[in-house]
Amino acid sequence: MRKRIIYVIIIVVLLLTGCTIGGSFYMLNFSLTPDAKILSKDADSYPYMYRNYPFLRPWVDSLRQADALKDTFIINPHGIQLHAYYVAAPKPTDKTAVIVHGYTDNAIRMFMIGYLYNRDLGYNILLPDLQHQGESEGRAIQMGWKDRFDVLQWMNIANKIFGDSTQMAVHGISMGGATTMMVSGEEQQPFVKCFVEDCGYTSVWDEFSHELKSSFFLPPFPLMYTTSWLCEKKYGWNFKEASSLKQVAKCKLPMLFIHGDKDTYVPTWMVYPLYEAKPEPKELWIVSGAAHAVSYQENKQEYTDKVRDFVGRYIH
Repeated sequence: MRKRIIYVIIIVVLLLTGCTIGGSFYMLNFSLTPDAKILSKDADSYPYMYRNYPFLRPWVDSLRQADALKDTFIINPHGIQLHAYYVAAPKPTDKTAVIVHGYTDNAIRMFMIGYLYNRDLGYNILLPDLQHQGESEGRAIQMGWKDRFDVLQWMNIANKIFGDSTQMAVHGISMGGATTMMVSGEEQQPFVKCFVEDCGYTSVWDEFSHELKSSFFLPPFPLMYTTSWLCEKKYGWNFKEASSLKQVAKCKLPMLFIHGDKDTYVPTWMVYPLYEAKPEPKELWIVSGAAHAVSYQENKQEYTDKVRDFVGRYIH
């Protein structure tokens, strides 16, 4: 009888271990290499953007007619080929915006913010595809953490493309907002003047824990711990170190925080500790009635005015 109990315990432990290991691989692949969910093809992205932002079609058409919508590729220090679109301002200027897209999106799906800066504010713009998305290579989505170094490289490229005397803002939405905050904690070049983050998460750990609970009704233990460990072994980083909160606490430049008060994907509560952690100067705009990543779409004029007012204080 005693041996039978021991055998049952061993079998249960082995089954639980097997389920945890299998679940960890599934969660990592589901989160960082969700190829079926990535709408990365240009041909698919343009119709989506024109449906949601009809004003983009004539703008993009005019850029193409003038041969003003350009793209470029670079190789990062790890040998990964990266892609970006860029557009010069309608009139020569030293003002530039680097614009960062969200999870499973691409640069084209940030053209509405490109329109804001290029068409409405008269800026040069550069919009990169982050790793494993759009036309960029990479083994997996990096959730902004390793992307922060790629974006820093793109910021230097943008400065060279548009002139060494440029004044630069960095603006990201969702994972792009988190990436922007992760970038902000690094040492900045003198031409970087301010940041705008829209609905970014506090950390990859917090965001994945939230999704694990809301989508799969599971607690963080043990899957979050084992999957984070697996991510570190496979991709060289873990979920806890990928922290916008820790990075933004080191940011010395101005930042505008934007978040919808009906956001349940990156819950609205996340913006408050981020805002508190960021040293001055800073500004917070909670957008009434806005769900995730739709603050611009649903409040185009107010959003444009808020961004114009904020970046205009630091870029002249």
